[in-house]
Amino acid sequence: MKRRTFLKTGAAAASGAFTLAAPSLALAATSLKFDSYVSDSAGPSWIDRWYLDELEKRTEGEVSIRRYWSGSLNKVGEHLGAVRDGTSEMTLISPGYYQSELPVTRGLEWYFRMNRADALQKVCRDVYDQFDPLRAEWEDRHRSKVLYWTNWNYAPLILRDPITSLGDIKGKRIRAYGVSADVVEALGGTAVAMAAPEVYQALERGILDGVYGFDFVTAIAYKLHEIAPQFYDIGDGPHAPAATIMNKRVYDGLPDDVRKISDEIVDDIYGGQFSAIYEDVLATYVKTAEAEGVTLSTVSDEQKAMAKDMVQPAQVNSWLEDTAKPAGIDGEEMQSLIDAAIKKYDAEATLKRPYEISQAS
Repeated sequence: MKRRTFLKTGAAAASGAFTLAAPSLALAATSLKFDSYVSDSAGPSWIDRWYLDELEKRTEGEVSIRRYWSGSLNKVGEHLGAVRDGTSEMTLISPGYYQSELPVTRGLEWYFRMNRADALQKVCRDVYDQFDPLRAEWEDRHRSKVLYWTNWNYAPLILRDPITSLGDIKGKRIRAYGVSADVVEALGGTAVAMAAPEVYQALERGILDGVYGFDFVTAIAYKLHEIAPQFYDIGDGPHAPAATIMNKRVYDGLPDDVRKISDEIVDDIYGGQFSAIYEDVLATYVKTAEAEGVTLSTVSDEQKAMAKDMVQPAQVNSWLEDTAKPAGIDGEEMQSLIDAAIKKYDAEATLKRPYEISQAS
């Protein structure tokens, strides 16, 4: 890519498409802000860092990206509005923090429905492409382009003390948010909503007995295992779809060659890079976890089947009745697209859960 050609194209975009946007967008063709509420070592951050690095590298440095991690630019819950309104150009969005603002997207959030995180990413991509209300929710309502779908890979049940069955969860106070709270409550626990930075201290002080809906990589990165070393695979499948988004005006106003490069990087993510990155990351974190005293366990197949029956289809039906129907969303159509995509991708997916990696090593 030739620097002079790029800068000329970028200047034209800035003087055209960006003039009606917020002032911060004027330099968006050459300088972008990426803003995340989690640390650079948290689960999805490994994919985000790869995308950002590749965008800078493949544009030969003509696109530069300032990175703000751990809520250093916007606080938890503010990122969707920041990108929509143009005060940030790019961010990671976990829909569980925006339940009223993303009712359609909430139809992608559930447990005990599929097995592999690399399949969930493709399921979300296909439904975004096929279901107009989902795409409109992001692109029209929130003026954002979903660059790629990601997720928090796998979220074990993390406890201070060992259990002999899922029945032992009854009465335990377990941090959860969004649909993960449904699982905790269905299994007899008490779901406690709590921001991620507060969880370690709450475990340490005995306010919490455990954590659920906190992905494995982030849990180890945040050192939760120092207080709660019992990690259980309960057969719930991949955890929490998320989306990395860009302000749509910025995306549409990028020079054609930059937008093409971005799209090619995204194709690489869906084409296997997601799995390749997480295979290495999960393997490394499993070794770290076990070396630092974590016990990786699984409940029996019978217990997994029992948990699934307690959560599904009640969780999906709740979204259909309480969210989709009042909002005029054709939830049945969306869920049928999800079912078809799961059938297409889940059986061929390969990304192992932490317990499986531990057993194979």
